[in-house]
Amino acid sequence: MIIGVPKEIKSNENRVALTPAGALELTRRGHTVYIQSTAGVGSGFEDEEYESAGAKILATADEVWAIAEMIMKVKEPIAEEYGRCRKDQLIFTYFHFASSEELTHAMVKSGAVCLAYETVETKDRQLPLLIPMSEVAGRMAIQEGAKYLEKPVKGRGVLLGGVPGVPPGKVLVIGGGIVGTQAAKMAAGLGAQVTILDTSLNRLRYLSDIMPANVTTMFSNEYNIRKLIRDHDLVVGAVLIPGAKAPKLITRDMLKTMHAGAVLVDVAVDQGGCFETTKATTHADPTYIIDDVVHYCVANMPGAVPFTSTVALTNATLPYAIQLANKGWQKACRDNHELLLGLNVVGGKVVYAGVAEAFNLPLHKVEEVM
Repeated sequence: MIIGVPKEIKSNENRVALTPAGALELTRRGHTVYIQSTAGVGSGFEDEEYESAGAKILATADEVWAIAEMIMKVKEPIAEEYGRCRKDQLIFTYFHFASSEELTHAMVKSGAVCLAYETVETKDRQLPLLIPMSEVAGRMAIQEGAKYLEKPVKGRGVLLGGVPGVPPGKVLVIGGGIVGTQAAKMAAGLGAQVTILDTSLNRLRYLSDIMPANVTTMFSNEYNIRKLIRDHDLVVGAVLIPGAKAPKLITRDMLKTMHAGAVLVDVAVDQGGCFETTKATTHADPTYIIDDVVHYCVANMPGAVPFTSTVALTNATLPYAIQLANKGWQKACRDNHELLLGLNVVGGKVVYAGVAEAFNLPLHKVEEVM
């Protein structure tokens, strides 16, 4: 198979979809890998490293898109790239369709085969291609939240860990999945007083067992959220409904009950956000303020730590990419139900329920497109 890796062009996105090590694994199996020149530089990988691994370098994105049977990316295509997507071309990337009607219609129109990292799912309901970036984003949520609590950037002026004689800051984490667990661990490690919410009692029991003493678990409901946000300094939104829009758990009216200078970090922004006031931001302009509450809603948080993120992502995606390249997407998806669940839009048809429901589009059975 001919595999193409274009350079990411979303604002401040420095990750790349494939490391030189990943390129080597594909080329040694007889596949041809084309990398756009300088695609890996932001993650610390030079063109020469890819060439040494057997990949070929092309100067422009247009060349890569035009020649590739499978495109591997990190982020969803943006408007500039819509015209490069073509009928029957396999695009393997994070799509997060439910957060963008424009993207969904563009990919339907293109006729491409859109296999989304974020909906590949194992039998035990794990999301193996979302986990590594969720781990990064969860840890970054605390790192960024702590920074924007500083007064010079309009925060409340709270040090999360406190100091002797001064109580630590309070962190509320909504959602006890991968993102929430990593966020709670980081906040607890800094010495903050942490509360983590979830709707699964089994998950709360697990978290209660593994978390240190400065982490409290509570059941997630509107009453508890309204009560807790009044005195918490940093709130991390870490909820996920795979392939569907995130629920709005903090509404506009709730902001008025929070401390001035408190910080909201919405890690669910890729799926539309779990705060009513969420709007996607970039690393170049990461925050905005509503009712004196700082909002950090960067849609590609792991892009700020591209070396770590790129290696972690390739570790997870490469086994699936090898299957797709070896067998073709149809046989690979028939043979591996995890990959089958990754199909979102195929040949102009929406085949993933969460996407169809988000925009009231017809839902087609995946068997129709196989």
